[in-house]
Amino acid sequence: MSTFAEISPSEFFYRNRDLAGFTNPTRALYMTVRELVENSLDACDSSSMLPEISVSIREHGEAQGMPDPKQYTVTVKDNGPAIDPEHVPIAFGKVLYGTKFTLKQNRGMFGLGATMAILYGQITTNKPAVIKTVRDGYAYEYVIMLDIQRNKPIILNKSSRESYNGRGLEISITLLGDYSKAQQKVRDYIAQTALITPYADIMLEEPNGSSISFKRIMDRMPNPPVEVKPHPAGIDVETLRRLIQSEIGSITLHEVKDKFIKEVLRSSEKSIVDAARERWDRLSTSMKTAASLLVMLSMSVEDMDKVRIDRVDPLANEIHYTVLLDGEYRTVNINDIEPFRSHILTIAMGDTLISFLVKNFQRVGLSTAKRFLAFANMDEGKRIGMLSNEEIVRLADAMHRYGGFLPPDATCLSPMGEEALEAGMRSIFKPEFVEVVQRPPSAYSGFPFIVEAGIAYGGGIEGKGIRLYRFANKIPLLYDEGSDVAWKVIDEIDWARYKVKADEMPIAIVTHICSTRIPYKTVGKEYIADRPEIEYELKNAIRFLARRLSIHLSRKGSIAMAKKRLGLYSRYIPLLARFATELGRAEKEPRYKALLRLGEQYEQEIVDMGIGGGVVGVGDEEGEEVNEHEDVKKKKKDARGIEYNGDGNEEEKRRMMMVGGDGYGEKEE
Repeated sequence: MSTFAEISPSEFFYRNRDLAGFTNPTRALYMTVRELVENSLDACDSSSMLPEISVSIREHGEAQGMPDPKQYTVTVKDNGPAIDPEHVPIAFGKVLYGTKFTLKQNRGMFGLGATMAILYGQITTNKPAVIKTVRDGYAYEYVIMLDIQRNKPIILNKSSRESYNGRGLEISITLLGDYSKAQQKVRDYIAQTALITPYADIMLEEPNGSSISFKRIMDRMPNPPVEVKPHPAGIDVETLRRLIQSEIGSITLHEVKDKFIKEVLRSSEKSIVDAARERWDRLSTSMKTAASLLVMLSMSVEDMDKVRIDRVDPLANEIHYTVLLDGEYRTVNINDIEPFRSHILTIAMGDTLISFLVKNFQRVGLSTAKRFLAFANMDEGKRIGMLSNEEIVRLADAMHRYGGFLPPDATCLSPMGEEALEAGMRSIFKPEFVEVVQRPPSAYSGFPFIVEAGIAYGGGIEGKGIRLYRFANKIPLLYDEGSDVAWKVIDEIDWARYKVKADEMPIAIVTHICSTRIPYKTVGKEYIADRPEIEYELKNAIRFLARRLSIHLSRKGSIAMAKKRLGLYSRYIPLLARFATELGRAEKEPRYKALLRLGEQYEQEIVDMGIGGGVVGVGDEEGEEVNEHEDVKKKKKDARGIEYNGDGNEEEKRRMMMVGGDGYGEKEE
């Protein structure tokens, strides 16, 4: 006979750690560094503090000198706002617990991160994690392990002392790792993190004692993301149901127990009904609700912390609640005792449908709400608590089908911006040519996203062919490159059309996608699904960059020809001058040096213009030549939109960005 059982989230990831990327000692060491560094960068970004991150990887104790895989201690320290000491154990000792479950851009998404690294360390070395948080002049240290079966932290030791070293967090995890195989990935991760966060100081100390350091190259940070309300197009039935229940209002009785005794009961001589009725007009809404629930459930004040109210259903005239002691789910009818019945039903019915839409969804005003409800054929004055299950499903379906909603709000995103992306690429690649672009905000399934991309050519870029550097929410993606949508787009580009020999030229392409919900294909967050909207924006961004590289290569060819002609002038004009002198039997040679200087000046003008006055260009599909001039000013855009300044040909730049292309090669879709 089968036996049913329940496992905790910690137990699930203990059994399925491959899902989170901790597949073997090599990958686990890399993932630990990655998760801890991302937590530190997120903390600094959220507080607008220029990050200073140090990563140390050391052989642990008796493992020194032993072959890999062996025990390593990974320590990551930052200068961020730290964590309130009372929250440290549960923040690092509970799987799927954190601050990342909001509608704004974060590096982390699942609340796994550091906790998963601690879990892996525990199951491979049985050693605890050490967390130090410094704030308000004190350093607090916790030594913790995980109770895997109950998904709770086990505090082995805690201490505190005075500290004058500012603020910050330090976490050390001992785990089984293979640094000989993980070394290159860890180094690549640190270097690419420096590329995408040029405003950070990052240092890596390796087991052999060597260190790699990347200093910040700019002090300006991107605008921090702002939490926003959900967009109607991204709502499903379950989310809508939760929003309705939240809007109706729910109360956890144990949270107001002490306040209820003080404000309502006051004296043990009176019943709850009499005490509440006596002071009813002076009670707050929460106290009225607590009293009404106790009356309806026929419950004493002593039992307030033993139940959880799950749902009040005015249609069925029922209250659903759970007994916390045994988890039993129960239902009672709403009886006729007044004023408690009227209050409960008023709370349960909630706002009107039109007020609910305006209050709970982004960029939905009264006019938009009215038009949508007319489209959905629903009564705008109906109370949300009175919606049947069928009406909730119909409302969610109409939200997906309605095309009149405004695009999602992009203030919840924090892209790098073109200036920072270009600075990072120049610092890491030291190329001959760099061009970057930030696409306008777009959305998929109601979630806003922005695509940024850059291309670098020549200079310090080694090897031949295209090298792709992928980022999502400022996270380097190093594994499973071939499965990513960015490679799919690059493979589909007809590079020959842009006169670019993709297999023979040293080219680096950087793609960055930022969104409130990156469509990763796995929990390990290594490659992005080929959503049509994201693919569309990536394709147009890379086509734009390919056109700019094509123009540069054309200019470079013109410069080479100009230099070649200048060399010919320098070689043959003196010979012609000597021949003319001998032929004319003159006493001295003509003043040909002035002619040389004139030629040099003319050729230098060609070099400066790059394209010989605008006639040497890149042909489009019809073979027409297109003029490009240096007076086209470089775009300067705000991190969340497309704004132009400068006195150059801004309209031309805007035209090149928008649908229709610019006449070079492929056109944007």
